[in-house]
Amino acid sequence: MKVLKFGGTSVANAENISKVIVILVQESKKQNVAVVVSALGGVTDALIKTGELATEKDVSYITVFENIRERHLETIQSLMSKAQSNAVIKTVEAKLEELKNLLHGIYLINEFSDKTRDKVLSFGELLSSYIISKALKLKIEKSSLKDSRELIVTDNLHSQANVNTNETNIRISSFFKSNKDKVVVLPGFVSRSEEGETTTLGRGGSDYTAALIASSLKVSDLEIWTDVSGMFTANPKLVKQAFPIEEISYQEAMELSHFGAKVLYPPTVQPALQKNIPIYIKNTFQPEAKGTLISKKAASKNGPVRGISHVENIALVTLEGNGMVGVPGFSKRLFSTLSTAQINVVLITQASSEHSICVGVYSEDAKLAKRILDNEFAYEISLKKIKPLLVEDNLAIIAVVGDNMKNHQGISGRMFRSLGQNNVNVRAIAQGASERNISAVIAHKDIKKALVSLHNRFFEKQVKILNLFLVGVGNVGSILLDQILQQQEYLNENLLLNIKVVGVSNSKKMVFDEEGINLRHWKDLIKKGQPRTNQTFFNAVKEFNLSNSIFIDVTANEDVAKTYASYLKESISVIACNKIACSSTYKSYRELKDLSRKYGASFLFETNVGAGLPVIYTLNNLINSGDKITSIQAVLSGSLNFIFNNFNENNSFHGVVKQAQKEGYTEPDPRIDLSGVDVARKILILAREAGYRMDLKDIKNESFLPKGSLEAKTTDEFYKTLKANDSHFETIYAEANEKDCQLKYVAEFNEGKAAVGLKAVDKNHPFYNLEGKDNIVLFYSERYAQQPLIIKGAGAGAEVTASGLFADIITLGRN
Repeated sequence: MKVLKFGGTSVANAENISKVIVILVQESKKQNVAVVVSALGGVTDALIKTGELATEKDVSYITVFENIRERHLETIQSLMSKAQSNAVIKTVEAKLEELKNLLHGIYLINEFSDKTRDKVLSFGELLSSYIISKALKLKIEKSSLKDSRELIVTDNLHSQANVNTNETNIRISSFFKSNKDKVVVLPGFVSRSEEGETTTLGRGGSDYTAALIASSLKVSDLEIWTDVSGMFTANPKLVKQAFPIEEISYQEAMELSHFGAKVLYPPTVQPALQKNIPIYIKNTFQPEAKGTLISKKAASKNGPVRGISHVENIALVTLEGNGMVGVPGFSKRLFSTLSTAQINVVLITQASSEHSICVGVYSEDAKLAKRILDNEFAYEISLKKIKPLLVEDNLAIIAVVGDNMKNHQGISGRMFRSLGQNNVNVRAIAQGASERNISAVIAHKDIKKALVSLHNRFFEKQVKILNLFLVGVGNVGSILLDQILQQQEYLNENLLLNIKVVGVSNSKKMVFDEEGINLRHWKDLIKKGQPRTNQTFFNAVKEFNLSNSIFIDVTANEDVAKTYASYLKESISVIACNKIACSSTYKSYRELKDLSRKYGASFLFETNVGAGLPVIYTLNNLINSGDKITSIQAVLSGSLNFIFNNFNENNSFHGVVKQAQKEGYTEPDPRIDLSGVDVARKILILAREAGYRMDLKDIKNESFLPKGSLEAKTTDEFYKTLKANDSHFETIYAEANEKDCQLKYVAEFNEGKAAVGLKAVDKNHPFYNLEGKDNIVLFYSERYAQQPLIIKGAGAGAEVTASGLFADIITLGRN
């Protein structure tokens, strides 16, 4: 014989009930079946609402009742023909009239006691089981209905009755021994006291009903049919990579159920465990799916951790004070007081110093817990032996569960390292001696981030997900998105990096997709995006609260640069192409570096100097390994190098500058490049990264531009001044050419001083043969005192700048 239980979603309507009947027809061909059913999905909550409204003298309880009535009648009419349904409707109407009279009595006397509540709630299962049994009778002649209240005997503790196991076993065994039907339908959840009053078995009581019957009859297996294909490694609504657990032990199932896995009610396991009856969790809507087998000893295919679960709406209540140390009785008084008030303690942790005891309770009980505990310990609080009760709300508990965790070293370490790396703060920790469950209290807002990171750590190929939020989709930004699209599959396969672009923004619009923006169509998507400001973009990134979030600035905008601190404070890493932040005041630069360390968020800006060249990376390696920079010589402007490599007697200076702008080697406003400010910022950043405290005003800027060009107010006016001063530039070129020298715009740092300016370098200088848009950097240090460490290569252009940003993304992902 087999026992099957179908939950509320499985019998929510006529369509679902029809699926249940198909399953029962198939099962009845193999063996006899006892089937336990819940109330129609949502009806139990509606019944509670009717009672509460009636108690409050709110006549709208009648509207809720009528909705319940209509739903049951519609279900009947959809399951059977009019001729078949007449008698069924008549009986159901009689039961509903009884319920209506009961609710009217509650309305009159303003009382909704636990005893009355049990009577009201019992109608849900009694109605559904009657309707289902009549529909089933049309398909299976040898089927019948049995009222579970005649089989399950309890005490008088209404709403959470305790079962008289011996009497219940006798009644169940006796009934099924004499019953000859192939299928027996029974209402779940309901029972009867020894005095004959209707009682209920508490939350998830239908599961318990099925387990009691299975245990009494020692059946081959118990099947719990629900709307998911088994117990999952994590909540699939929050963790899309979660998958059904094929096999799990009784103890593991109970742990996961206690911590929020809603497909199974924890006490259900006990009767089945005692008789070693396998439990299957099956999907009514995918009956062919394998589901989950719960048994005494389950095979493990996915390592020591079997599942990750969580409980929401938790508050921490902390009793703390020096007066507790060495004084017995505090724990007893704490738990006794909470127990008397029927407040359930979900988690307990105590410092070995006995200085504090911390318990987790449901948020709805937090205010009451504080009030009664402050009252209980009022005397000690008045003497300042202990502090007033501290309550922290908006928390949740996450639990990592697995029988075999105790046999594997480092599970706790891996768990908390994963949480730490994703900036999930742990408020409290609890771990039993069996090591079957490691629990941690975290902020409610971090639930999804925590579950995803832990699931990735324990169940998935160790692919690290990077969630990118990019501002600036001009030339460089567009190319970066193309590069990411091209390399996504390669990085996933070879570097175990899953790069998702979650947010993209230009100066006016922004678009987001938590699953990752389709990079083939981002241009079309952003046109339809929502209005964007720096604040609204930041708010959206913060609201997503995704693990490994990275903000990428591909602009030259000062206002965008001012937002970096906000991101870092939220533990969101920053990658910047924009040089403004790192070349602003030393105080601001230092603050960003400090925030990066404090909040565990990376701040990378390799492309600030040398575009895609590893200039800052190399410099940092020298410093981190204990070397000291003494001098830097560099050509740091690919734009200026391109200009002076192409400027000669055949090409006018202003013509070459226009060519450089057209080909994307200069900023849209070429004055930024030619004024030397951009190069000054770059040498400043290198000096700071080398450990020197400097500001932009400390950089000597020896401009080669005429005064009129420096004072030009617009780009057009600037070009006019260049053309008007052709002779000035021709003289500069002629003087260098006469000496057989090349013109290079050079940045120098030496002994704490820095300068930038145009220089004529001879054939013996490393800069002489620097071609095109190339950059070159010479690092002199205590280790490289005679011969410098040289970095040379393309230092301008959208492609190499984008690749430099991409390199920072990969570097961050591999850290």
